[in-house]
Amino acid sequence: MNLGLSFLASVERDPRHLAIVDGALRLTYEAWLARIRHVAGGLRRMGLGPGERLLVVLKNGEPMTTLYWACQTIGAIFAPVNWRLGRNEFHYVVQDAAPVAVAFEPASAALGELAEAEGLRTLGVALTAPHRATYDSLLEAPAFEGDFVGDESISLLLYTSGTTGRPKGVPRSHRAERAAAVAHVAQNRYGRDEVTLGVMPLYHTMGVRSLIAMTLLNGTFVAMPQFRPREALEAIERERVTNLYLAPTLYFDLVHLPEIATRDLRSLRKLGYAGAPMSPSLVERCFEVFQPEIFVNHYGSTEIYTFSIYDRLREKPACAGRAGLNERLRIVRIGAQSSGDVAPPGETGEIVVELTSDEAFQGYRNRPDADARAIRGGWYFTGDLGRLDEDGDLFVVGRVDDMIISGGENVFPVEVEDALARHPDVGRVAVIGVPDERLGQRIVAYVEPAAQVPSAEGLDRFCIGSGMTPFKRPREYVFVKNLPLSPSGKILRTKLRSGEVELLAQESMR
Repeated sequence: MNLGLSFLASVERDPRHLAIVDGALRLTYEAWLARIRHVAGGLRRMGLGPGERLLVVLKNGEPMTTLYWACQTIGAIFAPVNWRLGRNEFHYVVQDAAPVAVAFEPASAALGELAEAEGLRTLGVALTAPHRATYDSLLEAPAFEGDFVGDESISLLLYTSGTTGRPKGVPRSHRAERAAAVAHVAQNRYGRDEVTLGVMPLYHTMGVRSLIAMTLLNGTFVAMPQFRPREALEAIERERVTNLYLAPTLYFDLVHLPEIATRDLRSLRKLGYAGAPMSPSLVERCFEVFQPEIFVNHYGSTEIYTFSIYDRLREKPACAGRAGLNERLRIVRIGAQSSGDVAPPGETGEIVVELTSDEAFQGYRNRPDADARAIRGGWYFTGDLGRLDEDGDLFVVGRVDDMIISGGENVFPVEVEDALARHPDVGRVAVIGVPDERLGQRIVAYVEPAAQVPSAEGLDRFCIGSGMTPFKRPREYVFVKNLPLSPSGKILRTKLRSGEVELLAQESMR
């Protein structure tokens, strides 16, 4: 069963249930299907068909979700990208994806114009031009009931965030996407009639998985074009949202709103996060504010949706748990070339995941070089560092490339960040290593203050009092207005290293 048929099954199961909310627009499953079929017919008239790619540069909303399901209906490949992309990166993605058409809106107008200049057909959402198709015109096209391709066909082309170089295209089949969504439902213990806040961008694996999961369950997807904490809080209360699946940075912004204590959030029972580590102090704050029945740390990637799941965060706040449904993972020695070079229990090594799962991709688009680095002997080498504790539970301690060697000792940034995040004056924190003539690398902490700017001496005393191993303490503190983040909430350490931050102050420790 491919995803187009999955949607049709949900419509037949409960046609009058509320499917999507986008501002004032509210569509039932049967009303949404009618709209999807018209858009599917319009896309076919534009030249889209099985295996052809539609590049989508939109914010979350009904048009983007309808275009997604219309692509599944006609067998086309939905290729969403960040509407904030720079011109050079967008040009690279256009060349790599080779789309038949590009959909864009006012927020991404410059990119749409670039696509037009390169001779591509374009589809304007809330935009008109004599030579351009519009989303409204698709809604008036003759309805098309479906051309349902096999489940091994490609459904989705996602691009990795490109935090370490050029973004990589990750083709994902209907089978992989559906398997990932079913696993998402099971691992988060979702039930019928769930309501989720659709704010994680649909060009990210978390966002599109939320959309599919809600549809499989006849749930409701409350679309938010852009995350604004107060608006999100209002939507949770107004729409009686039952679950959140967000990046940690979004939880951080929500729980630090002063008015959150006055909101009725009793409908919200299930929390999940992914995309980046969550500090123990933020985990504790989420428990305090939301009082969830279920709180899940989901660790995974675009390439393989799930690596591991952990749902006992009160016991081990920073834990990533154990392999998810259908998955196998292990820890191999740092620098290992084979999945058989397993690290001893308790030793930090690289996390690798088997590729036989239905959730897994089979290789990058047009990137044999990336395949050679990441895929070895049927296992995906994640580039993440982790260790297993005495219970066999996984702890992710950073990226292989982010490990700091200071004075001959290995230091993992997450350890230092978790300790500093507990300081009341620390909002967000990121730790990197910078070249040092004596130590090899010097540990530097970039701190986004919570309210007042703390002193370097005060933070150093806090580290000492926390029991941190002395050589892991930062030698330098840089206070910044905001840490640079990717759309999924990952800290962009490359921007810290290149100085692309607005500084507040900088203090060294001796």
